[in-house]
Amino acid sequence: MTARAVMVLGTTSGAGKSWLATALCRWYERQGLKVAPFKAQNMSNNARVVPGPQGRAGEIGSAQYFQALAARAHPDVRMNPVLLKPEADTASQVVVLGQVREDLASVPWRMRSERLWPHAREALHALLAGHDVVVIEGAGSPAEINLHDSDYVNMRTALEARAACLLVVDIDRGGAFAHLYGTHQLLPQAERVALRGFVLNRFRGDAGLLEPGPQRLFELTGVPTLAVLPMWRGHGLPEEDGVFDAAPSGDGSGRRIAIVAPPRISNLDEFQPLRTLAGVSLRWARTPAELEGAHWIVLPGSKHTSSDLAWLRAQGLDAAIARHAACGGAVLGVCGGLQMLGEALVDPHGVDGNAPGLGLLPLVTRFERDKLLRATAARFDALGGEWTPLSGVAFDGYEIRHGRTFGQTGAQPAQVVLRNAADEPIGWQAGNVLGLYVHGLFEAPAVLRALFGAAAHTLDQVFDGLADFIDARFAPGALMGLLDSPTPGGADASRLA
Repeated sequence: MTARAVMVLGTTSGAGKSWLATALCRWYERQGLKVAPFKAQNMSNNARVVPGPQGRAGEIGSAQYFQALAARAHPDVRMNPVLLKPEADTASQVVVLGQVREDLASVPWRMRSERLWPHAREALHALLAGHDVVVIEGAGSPAEINLHDSDYVNMRTALEARAACLLVVDIDRGGAFAHLYGTHQLLPQAERVALRGFVLNRFRGDAGLLEPGPQRLFELTGVPTLAVLPMWRGHGLPEEDGVFDAAPSGDGSGRRIAIVAPPRISNLDEFQPLRTLAGVSLRWARTPAELEGAHWIVLPGSKHTSSDLAWLRAQGLDAAIARHAACGGAVLGVCGGLQMLGEALVDPHGVDGNAPGLGLLPLVTRFERDKLLRATAARFDALGGEWTPLSGVAFDGYEIRHGRTFGQTGAQPAQVVLRNAADEPIGWQAGNVLGLYVHGLFEAPAVLRALFGAAAHTLDQVFDGLADFIDARFAPGALMGLLDSPTPGGADASRLA
């Protein structure tokens, strides 16, 4: 172990761990250090395709993908060795080092953790050995006492890496000091020593009103408050959780885009550039009323296409989308959304489920056992109607799917409009309805220029903005101070249960 580790823990999910970890990755990189991100286990349906062992493509959570880019590191599967992708309220697909592990999906939670920790531990040490700093993100709260014995994502990882830990709280929710104190007190004494600072996130109002809270908290815990971070909604980084609960963007003028938000929505981070683009108003839709007045309706990716399609029908969204398309309105389906737009879902292996599609594209999707993972260089052929500006435009994206989609026998064929570098069809159009298998369309500057005549902020600009933000608000010297002395732990952490 050669690297120093800095870990971001949270009092709750959604406290701002991913955001702060991304900012730290860029801040430490700008100090001339070789930085890598790490999260032992992530639970998210937002994933990216990255290199895995022996050159085989794998997938990691989008948050760690962006953190790697912020660190100017090459993303790889070791940065998020375990990814859980929820398929139902009580079931998740288990991805280990980028690959689906069907043998682990039915293993009870506590037993599964003990089988997954060795993979996470090995990946962590590989990153520590090859970098100056590893920025680690925790999950949920480290003080879930019902799960503490089997939780390897938070304090077991912290002590294994001998990490200096920050504990972040969303003060906008209220109860911030109680959350910080309660988390500290519920941790065993051997783990409290890893806490090096508290961070109050999303603060609004007069900072003077915080006193004497931070001082009193220090007297009770011995842990200083190192930063008060103001509310900042427009930072430009995709939120890992709950983006579709955000308020609509734009002023309602210009191009109005409604993205359907079913329960198993996936890869929603790819739409982040639209939220800050001039001349675009974006909203997330769960009811027919929320589709009214939209120029475009988008069906995004889904981790479980058949169940999201059933949900869509139960809300009456299927009829609303059909009416929109019949009137010449533009409809875009991406991956699972493309599959929904077809005539049928066929599932001989029990991967997703059989279901009739929306019938807006003459296509049939068959689900295969093996998941297709690949980075994709794609180019549009000639398109018509609303999508004409995309004709000839090339962009880089990625594919994550079990489905394989084909034209329906005997039907009026859909026009193939997108092909990959091997000339395979991966996009189809019928009228103003367009379906694509490639994620990342709106992350491509060439696409944004073609469709909107504008460009969003680059990710590098976003990452630098995050680093500037924390640089101005952490106590002077605090961030470099976290690297000064490692926390006790190391090999003993592997025996914690």
